[in-house]
Amino acid sequence: MVGKKIFALDIGTRSVVGIILEEENEEYQVLDLIMKEHKDRAMLDGQIHDIVAVADVIIDIKKCLEQKHGTLNKVCVAAAGRSLKTEKANSTIPIIGKPILSKEDILYFELTAVQNAQLTVAENQTEDDLHSYYCVGYSVLHYFLDGERIGNLIDQQGSEAAVDIIATFLPRIVVDSLIKTIQRAGLELEALTLEPIAAIDVLVPPSIRRLNVALVDVGAGTSDIAITDAGTVIAYGMVPLAGDEITEAISDKLLLDFPEAERIKRKLSTNDSIVTQDILGFENTVSKVHVINEIESSIERLTTAIYKEIITLNNNKSPRAVMLVGGGSMTPELPQRLAKKLELPDNRVAIRGADAIQGLKIAKSIPAGPENITPIGIAISATNAPIHYVTATVNERTIRMFEAKQLTVGDCILASGISIGKLYGKPGMAKMIHVNNQLITVPGSYGQPPIIEKNGSVCSIEDYIVNGDNIVIQKGLDGHESVTKIGDLLELHSSIVTINKELYEVTPSILNNGKQAKIDDLVQDRDRISVYSPETIEELLMSLHLNDLLQNIRPFILTLNNKEINISAFSSKVIVNGKVAKYTDNFLNQANITIEKNMNPTVANLVALEKQQLKQSITVMFNDVPVEIEKNIIELIRNNNSLNEHDLLSSHDVIEWKTQDTSPFIFQDIFKYIDIEKPINATGNFKLLINKKEATFYTPIIQGDHLELLWTLDTTI
Repeated sequence: MVGKKIFALDIGTRSVVGIILEEENEEYQVLDLIMKEHKDRAMLDGQIHDIVAVADVIIDIKKCLEQKHGTLNKVCVAAAGRSLKTEKANSTIPIIGKPILSKEDILYFELTAVQNAQLTVAENQTEDDLHSYYCVGYSVLHYFLDGERIGNLIDQQGSEAAVDIIATFLPRIVVDSLIKTIQRAGLELEALTLEPIAAIDVLVPPSIRRLNVALVDVGAGTSDIAITDAGTVIAYGMVPLAGDEITEAISDKLLLDFPEAERIKRKLSTNDSIVTQDILGFENTVSKVHVINEIESSIERLTTAIYKEIITLNNNKSPRAVMLVGGGSMTPELPQRLAKKLELPDNRVAIRGADAIQGLKIAKSIPAGPENITPIGIAISATNAPIHYVTATVNERTIRMFEAKQLTVGDCILASGISIGKLYGKPGMAKMIHVNNQLITVPGSYGQPPIIEKNGSVCSIEDYIVNGDNIVIQKGLDGHESVTKIGDLLELHSSIVTINKELYEVTPSILNNGKQAKIDDLVQDRDRISVYSPETIEELLMSLHLNDLLQNIRPFILTLNNKEINISAFSSKVIVNGKVAKYTDNFLNQANITIEKNMNPTVANLVALEKQQLKQSITVMFNDVPVEIEKNIIELIRNNNSLNEHDLLSSHDVIEWKTQDTSPFIFQDIFKYIDIEKPINATGNFKLLINKKEATFYTPIIQGDHLELLWTLDTTI
């Protein structure tokens, strides 16, 4: 439209700026500009607290401008960037057993984190309704997979995924109070924008928004920050320090009232020395260097605060360049100090004035410095790209959204109050299974994603919407309870072994709740499964029920006279693949095992192993007939029963070992082994001879002695 005049207001914390801009052939000319300060504390941090007081200032500006430019009915305004609420948040979801993550899954995931940030903002601002905040943009800071940072989650698999985001919100009350104030001043809202967007629109056109650039509007009470990257504005932020910080420092150091300190601050950018008058009426001439030295700490504090916020908003890295606007950007040394902190060349941090706006002409009487970028930007941006309210329907509920960016179906879901985390179907019931005393969770199948339709057609969460669109969201189907076999939880391997030339297959034994089970059996919640695979030779024989061999290879333990001893000679020898082994050694698949039996565990063998004699014997001649006589010199007692030499012993028997008579044999011992027949004509008298020498019944005898019993005969018979 040729010759169209645009009336715009920049309603700030300390003052209101009114501007008249004329548009002609896609070029703009600033015709007039008026600034008036608030009489009282009518605004705080960009929010109107006294609508009447702010409206009165606007009415004064309107009247002044109308005297030159005629009646003004409509106005372009901006919501202050300092009203934006920026919050970090995260979201975590389990993805174990889930198919690979798609772009749609990740978008839902990110919006869940945005809702978490929205909730935090509402809690911090003590709002009852978290939907009293418009989300004007969010940026992903980091993705995580199983606790490790990762560049992208698409097509990834693991146990747990997480995302950190930073989101920016505009309180609905800021917009509402702004509109009511305009109406009270007798004006109609022609267009609405955000202050950071206004400044960016005139200084950072879309053609260079693909670059990572920070725009800092250093005002009186706050410094508003916006970050561009990848063709859009990715983050907004605010620092509660700005030009007033520097003015107050000058006032304090030079003993000046605030207006005089503000005048001195503005002169610092152009004058090397300045004449001042302090509160006592004394005039002083101060140099620029002196003033800067006096307020150095305040300049550093402001620089540091801006630097930290830029780094936070820009995902912990420096942008490619920084543009400074606003009256506070003229703070001495601010660009150089900020460049140093951001590790950028000095020419990458620059103050931009209104003369940097392409296609703009400014009347000579109007300053073209950085302080007027925002009001000019409001007039141009609100006209070229005004922010509208968009109305849509979500599940038959009408919602209105603040179109600070291209709106999507996801934005509709956020505005509707539907919990994004509840849109996915619930996962099927998991089962808790104990496997060898280790608790294992067997998840059910994952729930299905929601089905979204826009105007009757299936759509994606990232599809754009327009005014009047009808969105229908159906919750995804719930998952199913897990169906799992025992074999799905275990890795079972059989072994082949040879024992004494016989081939055996060794399979693991499975018990479920104490009962024998098979790998095809289905598991139920709280089942207790135990799997036993023999590892040692002893366990192998036990599993194969080779009890005789098992008994033979174990240590043979006896208790002799209350002392426990190991009789290794009674244990079988174990040979594995040609080498002697222990019964506790492990065996491998294809092992060739031979078990060789040693000495039988008899009483006689035990006595021999103890290097003792069970009996003592000698052979003598009796009446020219050889006779062997013997006697026990050791007695073994088990369970109160005497044992003979051929009795078998068992491991862990308790044996009492007694030593018997060890005295020499005597003559009368032979009568236990022979029968004596008295001759018919014997008189009853006899002689005992040993080796032809007369002896008695108690005469000792030894091996080889010749014993005789001679009767006295009655010759008369």
